[in-house]
Amino acid sequence: MGFKCGIVGLPNVGKSTLFNALTQTAAAQAANYPFCTIEPNVGQVAVPDPRLDKLAEIAGSAKKIETQLAFVDIAGLVRGASTGEGLGNQFLGNIREVDAIVHVLRCFEGEVTHVEGKVDPIADAETVETELMLADLESLEKRVPALAKKGQSGDKDAKAAAIVLGRALELLRQGKPARGVEANGEEEERALDQAQLLTAKPVLYVCNVDEGSAAEGNALSARVFERAKAEGAQAVVVSAEIEAEIATLADEDRAEFLSDLGLSETGLNRVVRAGYTLLDLLTFFTCGPKEARAWTITKGSKAPQAAGAIHSDFERGFIRAETIAYADYVALGGESGARDAGKLRSEGKDYVVHDGDVLLFRFNV
Repeated sequence: MGFKCGIVGLPNVGKSTLFNALTQTAAAQAANYPFCTIEPNVGQVAVPDPRLDKLAEIAGSAKKIETQLAFVDIAGLVRGASTGEGLGNQFLGNIREVDAIVHVLRCFEGEVTHVEGKVDPIADAETVETELMLADLESLEKRVPALAKKGQSGDKDAKAAAIVLGRALELLRQGKPARGVEANGEEEERALDQAQLLTAKPVLYVCNVDEGSAAEGNALSARVFERAKAEGAQAVVVSAEIEAEIATLADEDRAEFLSDLGLSETGLNRVVRAGYTLLDLLTFFTCGPKEARAWTITKGSKAPQAAGAIHSDFERGFIRAETIAYADYVALGGESGARDAGKLRSEGKDYVVHDGDVLLFRFNV
């Protein structure tokens, strides 16, 4: 199960610098699961999780494999993209394929010329959001009447789609993004997902600040955080310049470099974790002598779906999941200790997986 975050932004905001630093850091991050370039502008990045280290230590695992997120460096956007200006059509096509939008905003002054002639991250955010809303508006104004007509002839799926997308269209006409639409029931939820509306995707704002503001942010990033809070979005502060420098350092030098800047971790780790949270994901683990591994599923997933994240045969032939909570696994020294203490549970098809669960699947195909 792959999850993609699309990195977007206006020209000269540091988007490509951030993506390049992300890929370089990931490449140096892990021998077992190095950054891999799927396409020239797509990279898999490990999600940092210290729990995996502890589980591997207890289980005596030969290797560790982190769970992954994909980051896509999407072609730069300019005003008028919704009507095909610049690389508008390519931009909109690429962003439609991602699960969440990571919006890089320039929150630093400097010699680099801003495409709009001034540094204003809120105006930049609104430029991108406006282009996405215009594209969604154009799409729905054609689709909703056609779906409504189809629904009147007895097509239940079309009727449900016309209702929920009609609500989205009304929001867009009011100048509001489609992520404010609430789906009533599974049919509407499925229709909303299938519509792939650009403004229905969750947003993470990345405030690209100067080196001196990397720890605490600045007045410009504070405005972005206020906007994110009002929207129910998320925001993080990153200095792409610092991240690019960190990416070139050896592992043993990074901690000292970060400490000198008053930072406890890289900004890129914060971006990856925030992206993970934004997509409403959780991690479960499998571990044994060969490997300890983290897996990604959406919150609310049941045990068979978790099994399917490993292999489709596991889901198809699911019998049960032997389950140990992470805290119990650690406190009791592993699987045998948890079993002896009665903390290993046998869960069936209706079990909703919790973050940190250590699972062993029993299946028969």
